[in-house]
Amino acid sequence: MLELILLSVAKVMGIVMVFVMAVAALLTWIERKQSALIQNRVGPNRASVAGLRLGGIFHLAADAVKMLTKEDFDPETDNPLMFRLAPFLAVVPVMLLFAVIPFGPGEHFLISNVGVGALFILAVSSLGVYGSTIGAWASNNNFAMLGSIRTTAQMISYEVSMGLNLVGIFMIYESVNLQDIVIEQGSLIWGWLPAWGIVLQPLAFILFMTASIAETKRAPFDLPEGESEIVGYFVEFSSMRFGLLALSEFIGIVAVGATAAVLFLGGWQIPWVQGTGGWLTVAQVGAMILKTLFVVWLQMAIRWTLPRFRYDQLMRLGWQYLLPLSLLNIFITGVVLMFVEQGRI
Repeated sequence: MLELILLSVAKVMGIVMVFVMAVAALLTWIERKQSALIQNRVGPNRASVAGLRLGGIFHLAADAVKMLTKEDFDPETDNPLMFRLAPFLAVVPVMLLFAVIPFGPGEHFLISNVGVGALFILAVSSLGVYGSTIGAWASNNNFAMLGSIRTTAQMISYEVSMGLNLVGIFMIYESVNLQDIVIEQGSLIWGWLPAWGIVLQPLAFILFMTASIAETKRAPFDLPEGESEIVGYFVEFSSMRFGLLALSEFIGIVAVGATAAVLFLGGWQIPWVQGTGGWLTVAQVGAMILKTLFVVWLQMAIRWTLPRFRYDQLMRLGWQYLLPLSLLNIFITGVVLMFVEQGRI
């Protein structure tokens, strides 16, 4: 029993605290540098140590010092406990998502092999709305409340499409266990084409990424935190409480990248390579990390390419386009599978 507990702690430290938190923290600098490159600007480059700037990497330390030393205050509210609890309600659910994501073959690179891992991700990711909504409500601020209303409507709207776009994956691989789905993607179609989710469900991948970016409240879906309108569910938060809310979004970016890699990009599978063990396992873990980082980069590129939607455009995209297309994808998948079973394809 003690060995299992120690092993679980080691997995949490290795996957969540080392990889996820390190990448999420680094993204706070990478996003500013990538946006600078896209917009032909210099970006963060002032922080230095002993005269060394190293592309502004020391801004990470500067941000940490700023968050930890800024004045922390509570607004005039009747719910100080909920106000203080809100940042944890936002960051804990996104960290829990990594409990079921397999970063490699076997049990050593998976914190908990839950049989319904995909459903666990859908269930836990939906809890993130509570942190922003309760935090804004407890702030006793009209602008924050407006941001929370936008957050709630947006996340509920796009959760529907995000879940529906995984139904086709479940139908094809006949499982909701993430490790089983990754293993199934190791097979080849016609003897040469990897059976990845993006190959068998290309429309679902596009729709899933669209809904996931909206779930993480990233541009062009950043209506809950419209800085130009002084609207944001975190407008009353300061110091490390604000830092936790911001960090939860970056952790969500990594979570979307890992989930998309597992469901659509073959997870830890390397195309045309079979088996596990030894250095091959190391390569497979590396493949999973690279696929996750690729999807993270894709989200960053989209974030600095498209302008923010109006709110009516946001709702129209979710209900009039994404939802019907998601249902159409399920119907087409079912028809194709029926023909496959009948031997017509």
